[in-house]
Amino acid sequence: MKILFDLLPIFLFFASFKWAEGHKEQAAQWMTQYLGFAVSGGAVGVKEAPVLLATVVVIVMTLLQVVVLKVLRKPVDKMLWAGLAIVVVLGGLTLWFHDETFIKWKPTVIYWVMSVGFLTTEVILGRKMLAQMMGGEIDAPDAVWRHLGWAWVLFFAAMGLLNLWVAFNYPLDTWVTFKMWGSLGLTLVFTLAQGLYLGRHMKPIKDVKAG
Repeated sequence: MKILFDLLPIFLFFASFKWAEGHKEQAAQWMTQYLGFAVSGGAVGVKEAPVLLATVVVIVMTLLQVVVLKVLRKPVDKMLWAGLAIVVVLGGLTLWFHDETFIKWKPTVIYWVMSVGFLTTEVILGRKMLAQMMGGEIDAPDAVWRHLGWAWVLFFAAMGLLNLWVAFNYPLDTWVTFKMWGSLGLTLVFTLAQGLYLGRHMKPIKDVKAG
């Protein structure tokens, strides 16, 4: 359930963009009427309506994620707080300047923040956050966790660069599709590869003694 909760803003960004692509005039009119205050000039053009509507949706949904967790008295992890700050700033700039460039940078900024986070916690400080994320039930040599830490550092750094390459070398709808399915698919493949690597070295902790 948590992974679906985390991915909800991305799914809705994709869905709202695709809907608005087929209803550009309706989306432009709706945004001009209700969100004109948030854009420079007070009016949203037909061509820019899909990405601006999707930007509004992702901002609102990310904010709602934080609100829901607060209402349920559950912890809001640092990455969600960082994601909220990034999407509000870059999304707000996208809306105000009618410029998709800012929202295109959002995935890259988040990827690079995560890359730096793994570099700091896993490689430099050696806190084994990956082990904690797995519930602390996997025992493996320190070198294995360090290698995995470096792998995530490089993966997120590369994903940030790949996002920029797709965003600024292909049409907007191609980038939106890549953001939804390409990024998700690559992350899934990388996670499976990590599991295979870890499976070669892990030793499950035995909490119950035989006897």
